[in-house]
Amino acid sequence: MSDVNITIIDREGVSHTIPAPTDMAMSLMEIVRAYELAPEGTIGICGGMAMCASCQCYVLSENVPLPEMLPDEEAMLDEAYNVKPNSRLGCQIPVTEELEGLIVELAPEA
Repeated sequence: MSDVNITIIDREGVSHTIPAPTDMAMSLMEIVRAYELAPEGTIGICGGMAMCASCQCYVLSENVPLPEMLPDEEAMLDEAYNVKPNSRLGCQIPVTEELEGLIVELAPEA
């Protein structure tokens, strides 16, 4: 099993550096849920379909390559609250070896 270290700043401002498996086809949103870094029922409400923005996060790392934003994600962020230029949906970021050292902050609950 191969893990990458990801730092997630929760909605209370607490920083968590956690190992995230790269061999389980998980998204960043699923990692947040697995580690219970947000109250149940407040993240991933749509099940990871890019339809609710409850998993919106702010990418603080500038040197970690992320997948290109697809139209569904861009459309959802256009309608979301608290959007910043570095906003992404956690459900659209697969956990891969390239995410080593990623730092994200969970957006406030809308």
